[in-house]
Amino acid sequence: MLSGLWHAPLVWAELLSVELTGVEDDLRKNVLAWLGNAPETPQSRSNYLHSARSKVEQSLKALGYYRAEIDMDLNRQVTPWSLHISVQPGEPVRLRNIDIKMVGEGSTDSALTDLVASTTLRPGTVLNHSDYERTRRGIATLAQQRGYFDGVFEAARVEVEPVGGTADVVLHFASGPRYAFGQLLYDQDIIRQELLQPLIKVQEGEPYEQRKLSETQAQLQRTGYFSTVILRPDLGRAENGQVPMDMTLYPAKRHSFDLGIGFSTDTRERLSVTWRTPKLNRLGHSQETRLQYSSINPSGHFTYQVPLSHPLNDVLQFWARLEDNEFGDLDSNQKELGIRRELRSGPWVYSYSLRGLDEAWDAQGLDQESDYLLPGLSFSQRQRKGSLVNPSSGFSQWYQVEAAHGDFGSDVDLLRLSARFGYIQSLGAKHRLVLGSDLGAAFVSDSDRDQLAPSLNFFAGGSQTIRGYSYQSIGNEVTVTGDSGDPVRLVVGGERLVTASVEYQYSVTDSWRGAVFVDAGDAFDEGEFNLNVGAGVGLHYVTQVGAIRVELANPVTDDNPSWRLHVAIGAEF
Repeated sequence: MLSGLWHAPLVWAELLSVELTGVEDDLRKNVLAWLGNAPETPQSRSNYLHSARSKVEQSLKALGYYRAEIDMDLNRQVTPWSLHISVQPGEPVRLRNIDIKMVGEGSTDSALTDLVASTTLRPGTVLNHSDYERTRRGIATLAQQRGYFDGVFEAARVEVEPVGGTADVVLHFASGPRYAFGQLLYDQDIIRQELLQPLIKVQEGEPYEQRKLSETQAQLQRTGYFSTVILRPDLGRAENGQVPMDMTLYPAKRHSFDLGIGFSTDTRERLSVTWRTPKLNRLGHSQETRLQYSSINPSGHFTYQVPLSHPLNDVLQFWARLEDNEFGDLDSNQKELGIRRELRSGPWVYSYSLRGLDEAWDAQGLDQESDYLLPGLSFSQRQRKGSLVNPSSGFSQWYQVEAAHGDFGSDVDLLRLSARFGYIQSLGAKHRLVLGSDLGAAFVSDSDRDQLAPSLNFFAGGSQTIRGYSYQSIGNEVTVTGDSGDPVRLVVGGERLVTASVEYQYSVTDSWRGAVFVDAGDAFDEGEFNLNVGAGVGLHYVTQVGAIRVELANPVTDDNPSWRLHVAIGAEF
């Protein structure tokens, strides 16, 4: 459609209606933005009419249209008054010569030279003053962030020749010297000094970088020791090419309490209370006590953490845990004490641990109790892009190996291996693929098989593994004599685990998406694999704490399949 034939009302107000024709898309939006809201008083209407032509001209020049023809027709005989603005933008001004020059120490700084090289200002392109301003501000901002505090523009202008339809850009930046970090000044008695040193990225004598200030603040904040961290350069006391750094640390609250409410069809309703003490003493020790009630697995967990060489990347944890849980047809009671050292290196988290587990379980006359002393090793990696609870892409992997021996405090000899994988990939703006897999193997002698506790066996089924089946209902089965004297089949878990999931999601809006999925696998004893497949559809509502997922799935490999509803709240990844 030709722009000159389009007469859509722009604004309807009590005193003035405005109609704009002749421009579309970005030009039209910019004109409207410059004109602003319609007037609401006679005086503001007079001001509006007086400045309208000038504002339209300026809005067009901002996007390179210096030769526009503007006609304005005001009708005072109607109520409200009617203003018709007709624009013929003409040919735009195009860039001819681009003269961007960096002098001083900044001329050899790759960060600055790369920024200059990436500018969108190119000969032959339409002049857009916002592109020029973005380039000018970008150079000035980056120079400040990299310590060129004396930097100034010796020349910064756009030279327009409206008649010839050309424009030249001149940007000459004199960076001056690059300053270095000076002495870091701070006063605190919150935490032991040695604990802070690995977190501070600002080192005296090194070239100034704003990024290192941000990293230091983030690292200190993550420890939980401080409520606020303020780190800034003191430019007024800069001398000999160095800028002193002032840091102010405010202590965090000594205790915090969190209440949580959740629900899933696996574990039913959940109510939890968590008590945290981020700093018990100047050595940086901390504790977390968490009590959780659920009809399926009520639990209590206490963790005491001691920082070693690094408060975030090298910590020693002591823990105690009590938990009741339902594994298949077994009711399990677990008591556990453990110690773990956890280390972080880049995206990887490594840990080695030792835990003592006393677990008792019973079902239909099958009563057992065993003790285990389990040294273990685990390592994991998680990478994601986008939101923490709703990433656009990501990959996670987790591996663990644990062992037990009858000569070292355990009732059985055991080697247990497990792994978990997750993958998310957005395919365009609306499409999303989610993959997952769990693998496991427990190696135990036939004579000790019955003494392998439910928490060390493997189970499948539920919203986290194979949907369409109830929570932890898939596992090796045994036949026992029930209380009535009749044989009863019990799900007791398997020595092996293999599950995989494929899910496709389509975003209807930013908050709502639909899903279709297929899950498959089994928890089984060696040589007894039986494929279980669940398939279904879901509706997800994305919130700040993760997606609320309502899913309907069918166990398609069952002889008499029936639909099962799964509800879960939380992050997928």
